Amino acid sequence: MAQDSATRAAAPAYPPPRRSATEVPDAYAVLRAEEPVAEVTLPSGDTGHLVSRYDDVRAVLADPRCSRAATVRPEAPKLTAVPFDAGGLFTMDPPEHTRLRALAARAFTPRRVAAMRPRIAELAGELADSMAAQGGRADLNAAFAFPFPVAVICELLGVPYADRERFRTWSDAVLSLSAHTPEEMLRHKQALLGYLRDLVADKRREPGEDLLSALVAVRDEEGGLSEHELLTLAMTLLVAGHETTVGVLGTSVFTLLRQPDRLALVPDGEEELAALVEELLRINPIGDGGPLRVTTEPVEIAGRVLPANSAVIASICSANRDGARFPDADRFVPDRAADPAQPPQLAFGHGPHYCLGAPLARTELALALRILADRFPTMRLAVPPETVTMHTGLLVNRLTELPVAWG
Repeated sequence: MAQDSATRAAAPAYPPPRRSATEVPDAYAVLRAEEPVAEVTLPSGDTGHLVSRYDDVRAVLADPRCSRAATVRPEAPKLTAVPFDAGGLFTMDPPEHTRLRALAARAFTPRRVAAMRPRIAELAGELADSMAAQGGRADLNAAFAFPFPVAVICELLGVPYADRERFRTWSDAVLSLSAHTPEEMLRHKQALLGYLRDLVADKRREPGEDLLSALVAVRDEEGGLSEHELLTLAMTLLVAGHETTVGVLGTSVFTLLRQPDRLALVPDGEEELAALVEELLRINPIGDGGPLRVTTEPVEIAGRVLPANSAVIASICSANRDGARFPDADRFVPDRAADPAQPPQLAFGHGPHYCLGAPLARTELALALRILADRFPTMRLAVPPETVTMHTGLLVNRLTELPVAWG
């Protein structure tokens, strides 16, 4: 529900601008110190409330009064002009969310992901081979960071990898804050749903061993979800299953290549590599905030009471840079997460909406970094770091390109 023009003019725009691809917006440090719950103008034009401190963000993410389901109410403030549809993981609360999440979670258990490791490593190795064949220079985004997570999620879901450029365009529009017009967002979302509708029909005729075939069977044989829920879940898994990893893989390599030791920082030991991945996830935000939440009753956050039907953005980007929880928070410390006194980073959220793909994403990042370090030990940035730019107007943070060289 749009606010009046005076309110819009008074509240700064969300997300706040960043000076470069290497720095999070300066506004977050100011807000944590001075205004931990701040009014902002959302891309839709509605007013929201940005929560910036670690403890408050964590509390919002776990608070059932800060609802995802309420975001689809007609009277609720909206994040964008074309918000997420009802009936999906991003717009449900327990117990409906619990039911749908349990169906999708079958593919993302730690045991299932561990069984996939050899194939994930194989896919990464094949892409590294292809990149090496280009010579001594490449755009890491185009050659590796994009096709690798896409290949993994395509195999998992049973989506043809050959269609990757088509659904890349569609998924960018689905995750748009301001990069696309409302008409473009709606058109691309409908195109993606139409593509998935045809793919579901194919799985009904010729089911495979993939997750989408399994979900079709749940729909048709068990009645465990509606056709709308099936399509919305498929869209969520396809889009979220690659977009976030594409972005954080590119920014993670960018972070490493800006250090004196570059890819030599990637350790051989599993525990040390896991700690490095956690620090890279902390220092490289997947996005500026999580999906929008709307309060179902008055909620007090950091001493401020927000009335019912208030839009809330819990900024994970800001929380992971909170110096009250992470000493010298803006500094990259590869083994920071090995310290048991450090709190967990919040890149994958917290509470009932904690990212179900987190085990897969961590595995992809660890294997990708290990393979890149082994195959390209001399990799370096091929351009000055200040010339590397970030896409703007998207829910996820993704570099436009990452030129690298080796040899």
